[in-house]
Amino acid sequence: MENPVFKLEKVLRSKSVEEMQDFEGPLDLILFLLGKNKMEIQDISISLICDQYMIWLEQRQKMDLDVASEFVTMASHLVYIKTRMLLSIEDAEAQSEMDALIQSLEERRRNESYARMKSLAEKLSPMGEFGRNILTRNPEPVERGKIYEYSQDPGDLILAMAEIQNRAERTLPPPKTAFQDIVQHEPYPVENKAREIIQRLKQHGITSFRLLFRGNRSRSEVVATFLAVLELCRARILHLAGSETDCTVRQERELPENLTL
Repeated sequence: MENPVFKLEKVLRSKSVEEMQDFEGPLDLILFLLGKNKMEIQDISISLICDQYMIWLEQRQKMDLDVASEFVTMASHLVYIKTRMLLSIEDAEAQSEMDALIQSLEERRRNESYARMKSLAEKLSPMGEFGRNILTRNPEPVERGKIYEYSQDPGDLILAMAEIQNRAERTLPPPKTAFQDIVQHEPYPVENKAREIIQRLKQHGITSFRLLFRGNRSRSEVVATFLAVLELCRARILHLAGSETDCTVRQERELPENLTL
């Protein structure tokens, strides 16, 4: 399995930090120089890092021997590790030391990320309390103008007006004509209808059963006609003869004066 490659982008300090600041140690300075060149950890150029380190020392305008000696020690150790890895691919000890260096880089990255988040949390904490005990006034409704400024199709306006009129009519009480089929009139007397049938038979003689219902003006009168025919047949005053679709009606005898239907 090939050795993993760890990139150092966004691992070190940001570009906004002044490059002329002090470093905590040689590893911190090496990490800064690697991040400046955006190099991979296994492609460390020792000569390039040393050249940039010398430029950094000249910019400091004074020699810090402790930092310089520690940097030289660290750079020499890196050269030693890289030499062993180049000469012997299976050098487990050199690979272990390189892995330890990579692990230290990752640990430093995590520590710096945690420090940044902690600093940001301290800045955001007061913002959560801001406005907690402040009451604000609710927004007032905006008054609408009374002038209609939109352009609409005349047909749509007519349909809208018709819909409004229909809604207004639905809120009104229904007319009396709406109750004609619901509220029944006074029942038509069966006895009166029986006398009308006898009077009709006296004038026209034999008639059709269907013709007896002609001229009825209400459902109650139709029912009274049917019941009157049944009662007259039961009293043997009328005689019906014919088929299922229609029949003839003729009078057999006179209607008694005291007949109660």
